[in-house]
Amino acid sequence: MKRIFLGLMAATALSFAAQAADDKPAMVYDLGGKFDKSFNEAAYNGAEKFKAETGIEYREFEIQNDAQREQALRKFAQDGNSPIVVAGFSFAPAIEAVAKEFPDTKFAIIDMVVDAPNVRSVVFKEHEGSYLVGVAAAMASQTKKVSFVGGMDIPLIRKFACGYVGGAKAAGATEVIQNMTGDTPAAWNDPVKGGEIAKSQIDQGSDVVYAAAGGTGVGVLQAAADAGKLSIGVDSNQNGLHPGKVLTSMLKRVDVAVYNAFMDGKNGSFAVGFNNLGLAEGGVDWALDDNNASLVNDDMKAAVEKAKADIVAGTIAVHDYMSDNNCPY
Repeated sequence: MKRIFLGLMAATALSFAAQAADDKPAMVYDLGGKFDKSFNEAAYNGAEKFKAETGIEYREFEIQNDAQREQALRKFAQDGNSPIVVAGFSFAPAIEAVAKEFPDTKFAIIDMVVDAPNVRSVVFKEHEGSYLVGVAAAMASQTKKVSFVGGMDIPLIRKFACGYVGGAKAAGATEVIQNMTGDTPAAWNDPVKGGEIAKSQIDQGSDVVYAAAGGTGVGVLQAAADAGKLSIGVDSNQNGLHPGKVLTSMLKRVDVAVYNAFMDGKNGSFAVGFNNLGLAEGGVDWALDDNNASLVNDDMKAAVEKAKADIVAGTIAVHDYMSDNNCPY
């Protein structure tokens, strides 16, 4: 009798443990880590907001190499975590493999589309937000030469660049200098090289530099500040990194994507499929706060807000480099 009782107690304990794991979401960050001041940190902020509001802990992992992508996903799925959110397009092959193995587990991937019955794919209209900061850059520029530093040279980052060129030229820029940091994932976490590229662009006459390069962008912003020039941050609000020196930041609401995935999992309303978030959906924007208020005059604010309204209304159609790899601006 005692053995039966202990067996029932053990079974009950296992049941509760499984339930607790099912209720606990998980977050896997891309290379560069959760404190990159950019893309990964935005994901972290969304997870932290969920924890603060619900009191529910989440599990997390910062990969150090590509092999860990699939390992981390499989470990979390085996432990019963759901939903599992991954930050970055490079997770697509790992998601495709692991989602098949665990059809009852919910997954979400940011910045890539994975067609699977248990996967939510969240992408953003980065070109729309980049157009806005391009308008601001051209209006703030004294030389009418502005520039762009990308991270890894991939179509997604070219999408940022093309939108930026469109907005800058529409607002009077005569030249937009563009450089990428590299063609491997290391390009996301090389602030020294980012700073060197920014200095080179400034030497060519650029006085506003937009970085879309993950952790590499921290070096770009530092170099611009050191040279007495303006920079533009990306993904997270980076205005506070160099108050009065960062013109604005192109906000990509990765935090909202993570928060929504976690909250939908908690509420039993996790919908799979494809989400494409732009200005109209609140997925991208530009940042205004006390750190950059002195840099944004009324004319600039009015011009950017008009461009935003025109994009939402369809009066301005910003070219999407992902649909046509040929920037027309």
